[in-house]
Amino acid sequence: MNLPNKLTVLRVLMIPFFVAALMWEGGSSQTLRWVAAAIFVAASLTDFLDGKIARKYNLVTNFGKFMDPLADKLLVCSALICLIELGQLPAWMVIIIISREFIISGFRLVASDNGVVIAASYWGKFKTTFQMIAVILKILNVPTLAVITDLCVWIALILTVVSLADYLMKNHRVLTEGSM
Repeated sequence: MNLPNKLTVLRVLMIPFFVAALMWEGGSSQTLRWVAAAIFVAASLTDFLDGKIARKYNLVTNFGKFMDPLADKLLVCSALICLIELGQLPAWMVIIIISREFIISGFRLVASDNGVVIAASYWGKFKTTFQMIAVILKILNVPTLAVITDLCVWIALILTVVSLADYLMKNHRVLTEGSM
């Protein structure tokens, strides 16, 4: 259990605290929303740090390869589902975002079985960045930032679709050619 793996586990352990802070009293406490946003930011930073440390110090493990993307998806999906419950995001948007994650995860699993590694694309990284910004802004729910918040949500959604299309076009052989 090296440092990157501990950071990944910490991210998973932060999720219930994040959800509790965001959902307490139906999300009506602005103070708890700031706490939830702080937890979300801290958890997101562990994602950045664990990968950077693992690569820099050659601490990549099978546990990390499995848990890191799972922890990311658990964090983001938890936030998105809470935002549906709070009436801040429509379910159809969240379904598109979560569906993309399942599709890419499945693609990577099939590719991995064939000895192919599908690296994160720039589109995927842009998607993640806008997704995180949009989620944080939605959590904070600041009325004066509503236009910026909605713009970030739409950009994140568009990048979700674009990054999915990019993955599918670049890696269609994973599904169409069988064993590679």
